[in-house]
Amino acid sequence: MADGSVERARSFGVAARRYGDHRPSYPDGLFDAMEELSGVALGGARVADVGAGTGIATEVLYGRGARVVGVEPGAGMAAEFRRRHPRIPLVRGDGDRLPFVSGSLDLLTYAQSWHWTDPARSGPEALRVLRPGGALAVWSNDPDVGVGWIADQQARIEESFGPGWYINERPRSQGGLEFTTRMLRWSRRVPIDVHLAKLGTHSLFLIGRPGTDEFLGGEREHLFRLFPEGTVREHYVVDLRVARVGQP
Repeated sequence: MADGSVERARSFGVAARRYGDHRPSYPDGLFDAMEELSGVALGGARVADVGAGTGIATEVLYGRGARVVGVEPGAGMAAEFRRRHPRIPLVRGDGDRLPFVSGSLDLLTYAQSWHWTDPARSGPEALRVLRPGGALAVWSNDPDVGVGWIADQQARIEESFGPGWYINERPRSQGGLEFTTRMLRWSRRVPIDVHLAKLGTHSLFLIGRPGTDEFLGGEREHLFRLFPEGTVREHYVVDLRVARVGQP
């Protein structure tokens, strides 16, 4: 993780409840594709969800029968995870030094969180904790800029704050980890204020950069002019990357 991202990585705790309320979940097809590409059936699998945040992905993994534990470095996000998911175990830690025995996991997942790690450390750690035949799955829920209003919004954000506002570095193949990629498109319809609240949980808007409140206010006016009924359909592209580890 680049030095300039450290403050942003630590910013989520102040908005943990808003994050859990407004960030989207994931389509069922994502987890079907994960099972297909990884060769790991989620039912009964030993899974660690790293950078679990408020447990959005962890909850789905648990619901599909995985023996999942969340891994979260931030105190605020960990507290919100425990409030929302008291039955799902959670440990404090991060991907650069995982608190698991070598070879103990069938699947290691990163939902929206791989880019907060140092791949030179998190890659070898994944190889250490996964059993032969296990898999590392990394994915992100990205705005679909093939949709006109979303592309326009991204352009306005970049014009106001620069092109680096959306941090999302893709995992790259490295020694022992060769990734296969699958892309899935999906959407949800939400009130404009929910969309803006979701936008406000991105790290750019949490670190107190000048102009963020004014931007969100102006964006609200713009979207209500564009969608006077007061709702928007958010379109996403899930970028799923899976690397299988050796052979069982």
